[in-house]
Amino acid sequence: MILCDVGNSSFHFDNNGEIYTQSVETFNPSQILEDVYFICVNPHVIGLLNGLCNWINLADFIDMSKYYETMGIDRIIACEAVDNAIVIDAGSAITVDIVKNGCFEGGFIYPGVKAMQETYANISSRLDYSFNFECDLDIMPKNSQDAITYGFVRTFYTEVMSHGMPIVLTGGDALKFKKIFKEAKVDKELIFSGMKKIIQKVQPC
Repeated sequence: MILCDVGNSSFHFDNNGEIYTQSVETFNPSQILEDVYFICVNPHVIGLLNGLCNWINLADFIDMSKYYETMGIDRIIACEAVDNAIVIDAGSAITVDIVKNGCFEGGFIYPGVKAMQETYANISSRLDYSFNFECDLDIMPKNSQDAITYGFVRTFYTEVMSHGMPIVLTGGDALKFKKIFKEAKVDKELIFSGMKKIIQKVQPC
Protein backbone atom coordinates (compact mmCIF):
# COMPACT_ATOMS: atom_id res chain seq x y z
CA MET A 1 0.00 0.00 0.00
CA ILE A 2 1.39 3.40 -0.99
CA LEU A 3 0.35 6.43 1.06
CA CYS A 4 1.29 10.02 0.25
CA ASP A 5 0.94 13.18 2.32
CA VAL A 6 1.45 16.07 -0.12
CA GLY A 7 2.59 19.35 1.40
CA ASN A 8 3.48 22.65 -0.15
CA SER A 9 7.03 21.60 -1.01
CA SER A 10 7.20 17.80 -0.89
CA PHE A 11 5.51 14.46 -1.44
CA HIS A 12 5.90 12.48 1.79
CA PHE A 13 5.52 8.75 1.06
CA ASP A 14 4.89 5.64 3.14
CA ASN A 15 5.41 2.71 0.77
CA ASN A 16 4.69 -0.39 2.86
CA GLY A 17 6.65 1.07 5.76
CA GLU A 18 9.40 2.71 3.71
CA ILE A 19 9.30 6.45 4.42
CA TYR A 20 10.76 8.91 1.90
CA THR A 21 10.12 12.28 0.30
CA GLN A 22 10.14 13.75 -3.20
CA SER A 23 10.22 17.40 -4.20
CA VAL A 24 7.01 18.94 -5.52
CA GLU A 25 9.07 20.86 -8.05
CA THR A 26 10.76 17.84 -9.65
CA PHE A 27 8.67 14.74 -8.94
CA ASN A 28 6.28 13.43 -11.60
CA PRO A 29 3.43 11.55 -9.86
CA SER A 30 2.30 9.93 -13.12
CA GLN A 31 5.38 7.70 -13.02
CA ILE A 32 3.78 5.65 -10.23
CA LEU A 33 1.51 2.98 -11.70
CA GLU A 34 0.26 1.43 -8.44
CA ASP A 35 -2.68 2.85 -6.51
CA VAL A 36 -1.67 5.73 -4.22
CA TYR A 37 -3.87 6.93 -1.37
CA PHE A 38 -3.17 10.58 -0.71
CA ILE A 39 -4.07 13.79 1.03
CA CYS A 40 -2.91 17.17 -0.27
CA VAL A 41 -2.74 20.75 1.00
CA ASN A 42 -1.16 22.09 -2.19
CA PRO A 43 -3.90 23.46 -4.51
CA HIS A 44 -1.72 23.25 -7.63
CA VAL A 45 -0.72 19.64 -7.04
CA ILE A 46 -4.19 18.46 -6.10
CA GLY A 47 -5.47 19.51 -9.50
CA LEU A 48 -2.81 17.36 -11.13
CA LEU A 49 -3.42 14.35 -8.88
CA ASN A 50 -7.18 14.43 -9.39
CA GLY A 51 -6.48 13.81 -13.08
CA LEU A 52 -4.66 10.55 -12.32
CA CYS A 53 -7.03 7.63 -11.87
CA ASN A 54 -4.67 5.64 -9.62
CA TRP A 55 -4.21 8.50 -7.14
CA ILE A 56 -7.08 8.21 -4.63
CA ASN A 57 -7.93 11.29 -2.59
CA LEU A 58 -8.79 10.22 0.97
CA ALA A 59 -10.50 13.56 1.59
CA ASP A 60 -13.41 12.15 -0.43
CA PHE A 61 -14.02 9.49 2.26
CA ILE A 62 -14.14 11.73 5.33
CA ASP A 63 -17.31 13.01 6.98
CA MET A 64 -16.37 16.66 6.68
CA SER A 65 -19.44 17.73 8.70
CA LYS A 66 -17.44 16.76 11.80
CA TYR A 67 -14.95 19.55 11.09
CA TYR A 68 -15.05 23.18 9.99
CA GLU A 69 -14.87 24.27 6.37
CA THR A 70 -11.42 25.86 6.33
CA MET A 71 -9.69 23.21 8.44
CA GLY A 72 -6.64 21.70 6.76
CA ILE A 73 -6.88 18.11 5.59
CA ASP A 74 -3.62 17.26 7.38
CA ARG A 75 -5.13 18.36 10.70
CA ILE A 76 -8.30 16.41 9.97
CA ILE A 77 -6.40 13.22 9.19
CA ALA A 78 -4.34 13.60 12.38
CA CYS A 79 -7.60 13.88 14.35
CA GLU A 80 -8.94 10.78 12.61
CA ALA A 81 -5.92 8.86 13.91
CA VAL A 82 -6.91 9.19 17.59
CA ASP A 83 -10.00 8.55 19.69
CA ASN A 84 -9.24 10.47 22.88
CA ALA A 85 -6.27 12.81 22.80
CA ILE A 86 -4.93 16.28 22.25
CA VAL A 87 -2.98 16.29 19.00
CA ILE A 88 -0.14 18.81 18.80
CA ASP A 89 1.39 19.11 15.34
CA ALA A 90 4.53 21.18 15.83
CA GLY A 91 5.51 22.36 12.37
CA SER A 92 5.83 25.76 10.70
CA ALA A 93 2.63 26.49 12.61
CA ILE A 94 1.65 24.64 15.78
CA THR A 95 -1.86 23.22 15.64
CA VAL A 96 -3.62 21.86 18.72
CA ASP A 97 -6.74 19.76 18.26
CA ILE A 98 -8.90 18.02 20.85
CA VAL A 99 -10.60 14.71 20.07
CA LYS A 100 -12.99 13.10 22.58
CA ASN A 101 -14.63 9.74 21.90
CA GLY A 102 -13.69 10.07 18.24
CA CYS A 103 -15.30 13.50 17.89
CA PHE A 104 -13.41 16.70 17.07
CA GLU A 105 -14.05 19.21 19.87
CA GLY A 106 -12.12 22.14 18.42
CA GLY A 107 -8.60 23.45 18.41
CA PHE A 108 -6.29 26.42 18.04
CA ILE A 109 -3.20 27.51 16.13
CA TYR A 110 0.06 29.00 17.39
CA PRO A 111 3.00 30.33 15.36
CA GLY A 112 5.71 27.70 15.00
CA VAL A 113 9.02 27.74 16.85
CA LYS A 114 10.97 29.32 14.00
CA ALA A 115 8.31 31.99 13.39
CA MET A 116 8.22 32.95 17.07
CA GLN A 117 12.01 33.11 17.36
CA GLU A 118 12.09 35.40 14.33
CA THR A 119 9.38 37.58 15.87
CA TYR A 120 11.45 38.20 18.97
CA ALA A 121 14.58 38.82 16.88
CA ASN A 122 12.68 41.37 14.78
CA ILE A 123 11.74 43.27 17.92
CA SER A 124 15.36 43.57 19.04
CA SER A 125 18.67 41.92 18.28
CA ARG A 126 19.00 41.47 22.05
CA LEU A 127 16.12 38.99 21.88
CA ASP A 128 17.68 36.90 19.11
CA TYR A 129 17.81 33.59 20.98
CA SER A 130 16.76 30.05 20.29
CA PHE A 131 14.21 28.74 22.78
CA ASN A 132 15.40 26.74 25.77
CA PHE A 133 12.92 23.86 25.97
CA GLU A 134 14.58 22.64 29.14
CA CYS A 135 13.81 25.78 31.15
CA ASP A 136 11.77 25.34 34.33
CA LEU A 137 8.27 26.68 33.69
CA ASP A 138 7.56 26.76 37.43
CA ILE A 139 10.23 29.39 38.06
CA MET A 140 10.07 32.98 36.82
CA PRO A 141 13.03 33.48 34.45
CA LYS A 142 16.10 35.58 35.26
CA ASN A 143 17.79 35.58 31.85
CA SER A 144 16.66 36.70 28.39
CA GLN A 145 16.69 33.30 26.68
CA ASP A 146 14.48 31.72 29.34
CA ALA A 147 12.31 34.86 29.46
CA ILE A 148 11.33 34.61 25.79
CA THR A 149 10.93 30.84 26.10
CA TYR A 150 8.63 31.27 29.08
CA GLY A 151 6.62 33.93 27.27
CA PHE A 152 6.09 31.63 24.31
CA VAL A 153 5.70 28.28 26.02
CA ARG A 154 4.05 28.84 29.40
CA THR A 155 0.65 30.03 28.15
CA PHE A 156 0.67 27.31 25.50
CA TYR A 157 1.58 24.64 28.07
CA THR A 158 -1.06 25.81 30.56
CA GLU A 159 -3.85 25.78 27.97
CA VAL A 160 -2.99 22.29 26.74
CA MET A 161 -2.64 20.80 30.23
CA SER A 162 -5.91 22.35 31.41
CA HIS A 163 -7.85 19.77 29.39
CA GLY A 164 -6.38 16.83 31.31
CA MET A 165 -6.13 14.53 28.30
CA PRO A 166 -3.42 12.34 26.78
CA ILE A 167 -1.18 14.27 24.39
CA VAL A 168 0.16 13.09 21.04
CA LEU A 169 3.02 15.07 19.50
CA THR A 170 3.86 15.04 15.81
CA GLY A 171 5.61 17.31 13.31
CA GLY A 172 9.20 18.44 12.89
CA ASP A 173 9.52 20.02 16.35
CA ALA A 174 7.76 17.23 18.25
CA LEU A 175 10.88 16.18 20.14
CA LYS A 176 11.45 19.74 21.36
CA PHE A 177 7.98 19.85 22.89
CA LYS A 178 8.47 16.38 24.37
CA LYS A 179 10.90 18.05 26.79
CA ILE A 180 7.96 20.11 28.12
CA PHE A 181 5.11 17.64 27.76
CA LYS A 182 7.05 14.80 29.37
CA GLU A 183 4.16 12.31 29.44
CA ALA A 184 3.22 12.91 25.80
CA LYS A 185 3.54 10.29 23.09
CA VAL A 186 5.59 11.20 20.03
CA ASP A 187 4.28 9.85 16.72
CA LYS A 188 6.09 11.33 13.75
CA GLU A 189 3.95 9.26 11.35
CA LEU A 190 0.57 10.16 12.87
CA ILE A 191 -0.75 11.39 9.51
CA PHE A 192 -0.07 8.00 7.92
CA SER A 193 -1.77 6.28 10.86
CA GLY A 194 -4.86 8.39 10.24
CA MET A 195 -4.76 7.61 6.54
CA LYS A 196 -4.59 3.87 7.24
CA LYS A 197 -7.54 4.17 9.60
CA ILE A 198 -9.63 5.85 6.89
CA ILE A 199 -8.67 3.17 4.36
CA GLN A 200 -9.69 0.39 6.78
CA LYS A 201 -13.14 1.99 7.08
CA VAL A 202 -13.47 2.20 3.31
CA GLN A 203 -11.97 -1.20 2.57
CA PRO A 204 -12.38 -3.35 5.70
CA CYS A 205 -10.37 -6.57 5.77
